[in-house]
Amino acid sequence: MTAPGPGRPAPDPDPDPPAVWRRRAGACVLLDGFHALKHALRFGAEVPVAVTGDRAAALALAEELAPDVRDAMDALLAEVPQETYASLVPRPHPTAVAALAVRPSRTANLRALAHTPRRTPVVVLDQPRNLGNAGAVIRLAAGFGATGVVTTGTLDPWHPTVVRGGAGLHFATAVERLDVGELPPGPVFALDPEGEDIRGLKLPDDALLAFGSERSGLSRELRARADHLVALPMRPQVSSYNLATSVAMTLYHWSATGGAVQGSQDRP
Repeated sequence: MTAPGPGRPAPDPDPDPPAVWRRRAGACVLLDGFHALKHALRFGAEVPVAVTGDRAAALALAEELAPDVRDAMDALLAEVPQETYASLVPRPHPTAVAALAVRPSRTANLRALAHTPRRTPVVVLDQPRNLGNAGAVIRLAAGFGATGVVTTGTLDPWHPTVVRGGAGLHFATAVERLDVGELPPGPVFALDPEGEDIRGLKLPDDALLAFGSERSGLSRELRARADHLVALPMRPQVSSYNLATSVAMTLYHWSATGGAVQGSQDRP
């Protein structure tokens, strides 16, 4: 992936930010809130327009929480009336900040996912259903420096609700939707209650860590593709963990047994 940096603002020649927004919205990713914009800028997103209902407050927040991107926000943020801001987003964010970003190239994402040798795992969500859970997983994967997050099935991992849940960290890792037969190379460690206790395993850096849907578990196709079934420790009579919790536990186990969290994943 691109290394953290100041972002790549791409100002539109039209001086009317709401007009730019309405023209670009259909082809761009919605960054909902201050933190989503902050993370997108840190990881090199191209941001053609950003608006806020309170520019002074947004820049003060940047000064306090993200001084590394404060200048980039200063150059991008256009203040608009609160009612105009609210008309541009489906659900106004408490920070009253929103932006549009250009979605990363699918070709570049697929190249990053397929590149070997791989230094960090790929997280695979097999037919997930909950948009918020998918966003939380992408946020976790970015935090652990995972190579990427792949979803199978019908859920769009770039849906605005998923991006909101990911807090803009889709730009810090490769996020794509693929069929099981299109998964990148590497041994598949699939989470399943009947698998081997994860505490006795060392997960390799090039692993594909696969998690079934919140309701029905692993699909038949993914289970057939799995090289290893892995179980998380769980008290008897507790039926399951939340999807994001399962991913967090698995990534933590990988990192605690030798996986490196620090550093960025550069695109090949």
